[in-house]
Amino acid sequence: MLKGIHPAISPTLLKVLAEMGHGDELVLADAHFPGHQLHHQVLRADGVDIATLLEGISQLIELDQYVDTPLIMMQVVEGDTLDPSVERRYVSAIQQNITEKLNLTRIDRFSFYERAKQAFAVVITGETAKYGNIIIKKGVTPVKD
Repeated sequence: MLKGIHPAISPTLLKVLAEMGHGDELVLADAHFPGHQLHHQVLRADGVDIATLLEGISQLIELDQYVDTPLIMMQVVEGDTLDPSVERRYVSAIQQNITEKLNLTRIDRFSFYERAKQAFAVVITGETAKYGNIIIKKGVTPVKD
């Protein structure tokens, strides 16, 4: 256990976060996401919900400030319903550590899968919320004077 690191952040996830560069994307996927089919670098965080991981991750990295939307979620499929509390939970978890206004966009399911293929890594979580997947784009850590 490391001091100052959220207990939900595994050593493997910590390593991945440290290896990511500016503009790299990380997929935090629900328990049903086809991560192993889409990507070669898949981490497991079974039993951990995405809001908890976002709280821990946002303590460690900056979101990309050079793009309009560093947070991407999946759009609801026509005829399905979206639970707005999922997005609220995620934004609330991130805002515990990041004070900037958070811009989030939604893209259709298959565009999300294509984007996931290009991500740095995919983390399969214990999240069960429908449309609970999110992609986060890493930014630049500011230099302290």
